[in-house]
Amino acid sequence: MTHGYSKPLYVLPFDHRGSFQTGLFGWKGALTAEQTAEIAAAKAVIYDGFKAAIAAGVPRDRSGILVDEQFGAAILRDAAAAGFITACPAEKSGQDEFDFEYGEEFDRHIEAMNPTFCKVLVRYNPAGDAAMNARQAGRLRRLSDYLRRTGRRFMFELLVPAEKAQLDRVGGDKKAYDRDIRPALMVEAIHALQDAGVEPDVWKIEGLDRRDDCVRVAAAARRGGREAVGCIILGRGEDDKKVHEWLTTAAGVPGFIGFAVGRTTFWHALVEWRAGRQSREAAVEEIARNYRTWVDVFEGARTH
Repeated sequence: MTHGYSKPLYVLPFDHRGSFQTGLFGWKGALTAEQTAEIAAAKAVIYDGFKAAIAAGVPRDRSGILVDEQFGAAILRDAAAAGFITACPAEKSGQDEFDFEYGEEFDRHIEAMNPTFCKVLVRYNPAGDAAMNARQAGRLRRLSDYLRRTGRRFMFELLVPAEKAQLDRVGGDKKAYDRDIRPALMVEAIHALQDAGVEPDVWKIEGLDRRDDCVRVAAAARRGGREAVGCIILGRGEDDKKVHEWLTTAAGVPGFIGFAVGRTTFWHALVEWRAGRQSREAAVEEIARNYRTWVDVFEGARTH
């Protein structure tokens, strides 16, 4: 299998675990079997929205879901049987430092779920704790090598949270950090991870406000013979307007092949459904419509 993935890729991510459990349901700590089933049922609404969008004409060969094993094992099996692109996370949820959800058994779980992409979410700031970055890079190298050896694809979600000193430089303004500081740090992080032997097929990237920064990030992902590696833009739970801007900015840049927009697609629909203010059917329709909108925005802005 050649390294990289450069075909269009439109992902509906709902692998949220901690944020789903506490944010949508208000539950903390260990879950009962009933609570687990209730979360799984909410994720089934999102999956039905995805399937409705495909049935309504969103291109199947470009569309994928990202869902976790804990609440979405049945969905992953169904999606694989239906021939959809699937992705499944390997990281523990809600930790500052990347570690494997299933520890030393990570490979068994990947083999059991058999997703198109194994996905990791990693918080990596090059100016952050050097020892922690090295530990993370070591684990990620191990995963990267395993995936390469077994012919599996690797999706890497890179988050670069601000260090205090970086935020201080812009007077604590998070938007200024995102605009003026984070883009260069992302390039640096991608280089450092590549140099540590971490080789994703797809980089999942936080939205960038400027086209030039998209160009630089794509160049970092594709440097040194990695021409087939793709980047996708993630939504960060932002409002429709911001996600629309990010998708439009990235879509015109070679190397940006799609997006992964989750909460902005499904959160409102699930909140309304859970509160009894809209039917399950209406929630499914809303999710399908939102997902379809992102596909249309991205495809409409593509120039390559």
